[in-house]
Amino acid sequence: MTTVLIADDQPMQRFGFRMLLESQDDMTVVGEASNGTEALHLIGRHQPDVALMDIRMPGLDGIEATRRIIRSGARTRVLIVTTFDQDEYAYDGLRAGASGFLVKDALPEELLSGIRAVAGGDAVVAPSLTRRLLDAYVQHLPAVPGLATSADPRIATLTEREREILTVIGQGWSNTEIAARLHLAESTVKTHVTRILAKTGARDRVQAVILAYDTRLVTPA
Repeated sequence: MTTVLIADDQPMQRFGFRMLLESQDDMTVVGEASNGTEALHLIGRHQPDVALMDIRMPGLDGIEATRRIIRSGARTRVLIVTTFDQDEYAYDGLRAGASGFLVKDALPEELLSGIRAVAGGDAVVAPSLTRRLLDAYVQHLPAVPGLATSADPRIATLTEREREILTVIGQGWSNTEIAARLHLAESTVKTHVTRILAKTGARDRVQAVILAYDTRLVTPA
């Protein structure tokens, strides 16, 4: 059973989400929050698998709430669901630690599959979209003249092959593409990706892409 918290300042939106989720045999809603502060409190109490997080809410917004959830070490994964289909919101949400980004006009089945994917440890943002977002907003990264990528502690323990795979993940390659282009079995690629996430502390593939940019393994096209 996947447990879900709904954080949205619109009561009717929360009601609609609840009706949809509770129609599923494998999902249950453990709480509703009308702002980020309430969401943090309920996550601390219930430790849901997934938090559906709106962005614009009174008081503490969804981006900052996401940042604090990740910083706290909570097991909850955040799926941002917003009416604002703008790249900067997706970018800020993903950098804050969200595992996915959907807009509220997504089809019900897209939302449900997104929740299941995030609960299972996957990301709900396609690699191509992630690449576009980061290419558009990578200028927000601080300039670090002479930065030695290999010295970054997050990737210092990676093997040469793992660093190569992290680089192409950052370039938007899927596991199938990595396997074909690097002449590896797809199961081997999956093993490498799992080790990369474990060594770097990245929660999912989206965070691995962001790491590749942060450490300058990948630069804008």
